[in-house]
Amino acid sequence: DGEIVSDRKNKHDKEEHDTEYVFKKRSGKGVFLSPTELIENIGMAIYSIFSNKLRTFLTMLGVIIGVASVISMISIGEGASARITENISRMGANLLMISPGSSTRGPVRTMADRRSLSYEDMVEIESRANLVVRADANFSRNQQIVYQNRNWNTRVEGSTPNFPLVRNFEVETGSFFTDEDNRLTRRVAVLGKTVARELFPDEDPIGEYIRIRNDIYQVAGVLAEKGSSGWRDEDDLILIPLLTAMKRQFGVDYVSQINVSIVSNDYLDEAIAEITAILRETHRLREDQEDDFTIRAQAEILETVNETTKSFTFLLAGIAVVSLVVGGIGIMNIMLVSVTERTREIGIRKAIGARGVDILMQFLIEAILVSVTGGAIGILVGVGVGHIISNFAGWQTIVSQDSVVVAFLFSTAVGLFFGFYPAKKASGLNPIDALRYE
Repeated sequence: DGEIVSDRKNKHDKEEHDTEYVFKKRSGKGVFLSPTELIENIGMAIYSIFSNKLRTFLTMLGVIIGVASVISMISIGEGASARITENISRMGANLLMISPGSSTRGPVRTMADRRSLSYEDMVEIESRANLVVRADANFSRNQQIVYQNRNWNTRVEGSTPNFPLVRNFEVETGSFFTDEDNRLTRRVAVLGKTVARELFPDEDPIGEYIRIRNDIYQVAGVLAEKGSSGWRDEDDLILIPLLTAMKRQFGVDYVSQINVSIVSNDYLDEAIAEITAILRETHRLREDQEDDFTIRAQAEILETVNETTKSFTFLLAGIAVVSLVVGGIGIMNIMLVSVTERTREIGIRKAIGARGVDILMQFLIEAILVSVTGGAIGILVGVGVGHIISNFAGWQTIVSQDSVVVAFLFSTAVGLFFGFYPAKKASGLNPIDALRYE
C-alpha cells in the first residue's frame, strides 16, 4: 500500500510539473529562445519581409533617407572644416597678423585708426623683437591691368621681399623683387598664376611690360599656384615693392597690415606681448590709452574656425537625425499594420504552442532587419552623394569611419526602439480573440 501511495504521489507531482512547464512554454515566461528557435524566428521574419517587397521597401525608405542624410551632411561638414583649415594653414606657419585700429571699438574705425600702422613699425618690429623671425607689411587696392589688347582687374599689393617666406608663397618662374628694388622704388611686378594666365595665355610673361593705371611695370616673376581661400582667389593678385606702391602707385604713408612670422607657436603669448610693447612705444601711447592696433594669431583663428565648423557639422547631423527618427516612426506604423493583418496567424501559432517570446522575437527581428538593411543601403547612398558633391560641385567631402559606424548603430537602435511596441502588442494577443478576428 505504501508503494502504491508513493507511485501515485510521484505521478501527481510529474503531472503538476508537466502542467507548469506547458503553462510556462505557452506564456513565454521563464523560458529563453534556444539557438535553433532563434534561427527559425529569423527565417520566418525574412520570409515575411520578402512576401511584401514593396511595403518593405517603402518602410526602409525613411531609414535610407535618414542614414544617407547623416552620412552626407557629416561628410560635407568634415570636408568644409578640412578645406578651411588647409586654406588658413597655407597662409604661413607661426603667423601673427597686425591690423590697424583697436579690436574693442568694433568694425567701424576712424581714418586715424586705419592709418595707425606704418612701414617704420614693420622695420622696428623686425629689428627689435627677439621672437620675430621675419616681418612683412602690405598695402593693396584693386586696379585695372593692361597688356597690349588684354586687360584684367585684380588686386595690386605692395609688399616686401619677405612676402614669400612669411606668407608661404613660392616663385615658379623668374624671381621675386629684392630689398634694393624696394628701397629704390623700382617698378617691377610679380604676377599671381591667375593674372599670368589671363594676360599671357600663350607666352612667357618674364621681362614683358604691363601697365598699372598710368605706370609701366616690368614682370620679374610668376608665383606658383596657391589656390582659392573661400571666396577669394589667392592667385588673382600682382605684387610690387611696398615703397613703390606707397610712394608711386597709391600715394599713402601707411600700410594695411603687418604680417609677422615668429619662432614658434609655443612662444605665442610672449611674442604678442613683445610686439605690443614695441608698437605702443613707437606710437607713443600712454598707459591709460588703449592699443590703436590689433594682433591676431593664425592658431587662434584656426581654432575658432574649427569650433565653428564642428558646431555646423553637428547642426547638419542633427537635422538629418530628425529624418531618421521619422523613418523609425514609419517602421512602427507599418509593423502595427502588419500585426493587425496577421492577427489570425498569431492566434494559430499560439494555439499550437508558440510562446509570447516567439511572437515577440519574430516581429522584433523583422523590424531590426528592415532597419539594418535600410541603414546599410543608406550608408552606400550617403557615400555616393558625398562623392557626387565632391566631383561636380568642387566641394571637398570626407566620409569618416566614425560617422558610418554611428549612423549604422543609430539605425539599428531605431529599429529596436520603434519595433518593440508592435512586437510586444503581437506577443500579448489572446489566442482565442486572435482566432476569432476577421
